Amino acid sequence: MSRKLIISLMLGAAISTGGLYLAFKNIPFAELWGYLVTINYFWLLPAAAMVMLSFILRVLRWQIILGSARKVAFWPAFHPLMIAFMINTILPGRVGELARPAILQKNQGIRYSTGLATVAAERALDIIVIITLFFVVMNMVRIDPSVSIAFGDYQLNRETLETIAGGLARLSLVLIVGMVMVSVNASRNWINKLIMKAPSLLFFLGKDLQNVIIEKISARVVGLMDNFASGFAMIKSPGKMTLSLVLSILIWLLGVLSYAVFALGCPGIGIDLVEMAAVMVIVCIFIALPSVPGYWGLWEAGGIFALTLFGVSGREAAGFTLANHAIQMIPVMIIGAISAWITGVNIWRTSFT
Repeated sequence: MSRKLIISLMLGAAISTGGLYLAFKNIPFAELWGYLVTINYFWLLPAAAMVMLSFILRVLRWQIILGSARKVAFWPAFHPLMIAFMINTILPGRVGELARPAILQKNQGIRYSTGLATVAAERALDIIVIITLFFVVMNMVRIDPSVSIAFGDYQLNRETLETIAGGLARLSLVLIVGMVMVSVNASRNWINKLIMKAPSLLFFLGKDLQNVIIEKISARVVGLMDNFASGFAMIKSPGKMTLSLVLSILIWLLGVLSYAVFALGCPGIGIDLVEMAAVMVIVCIFIALPSVPGYWGLWEAGGIFALTLFGVSGREAAGFTLANHAIQMIPVMIIGAISAWITGVNIWRTSFT
């Protein structure tokens, strides 16, 4: 096992442990365990089925996005996607997002930068849907602005959520503008010209060195821009863009339903579907922060905070959030591991090369 991998695992474990401690430090373990044994785990079956259906829709969406560069069949798209999400559950930093285009390049011959662009396009669609859902549900539910819970040195309240959501909204806007500029030929050609002419501004280096920079750096950056354009080409097709957005909406609606269905077996989680949508969105906002393996700690903090906003007790909020998190993660881990075995992918080598 490489030194880099060991350090990454140790760091991720430490961060996750710290996050879980902060999320559960005010919840007595005996009470938490007492609640977990009262859950009717029959409901995890339909909840897990909805989770997996959402991943099937993710594969279909990725196929559409990839189709602008090269058509990829279902299973060759399914395996890299599941392996990537599985990697995200065990390693910090969402390195699975970087591993997915590497697997695609190895198995399908699609350039890494093109594959990475398609992953970025997916994340942009997800952010758009989540931010839209956030502002919709926040205008439909009543949240006491005075409600606040401690998470380490921070106080979590509605203002915190709105600040994070605003940051994500600005990020999504930057991503969209960047994708459009790269995918449209006129703007990309203008950017490429600027990249190629930039070394001439370094007049003090001399012509020979400027030419070396143009050849070794500028030309390669322009090549990368063209590869990224292939990954973002979906933007130029209204039909593909619309279908991808519809699939994105369905993916997150299935997420809300999986939360709500599992809650049917959890005593004390008496909130309606709109409030459950708010819970899921708040969890997503929390795990959008610097990532730890499987989002452990941040997910629990977000879930407990969100359910507390709607009057759920700390014990019940902690029990539901912990059990639901496991339901969302474990099927992905199992199927991702099976995909890695089927395709012969070494997840450690793929993640750290």
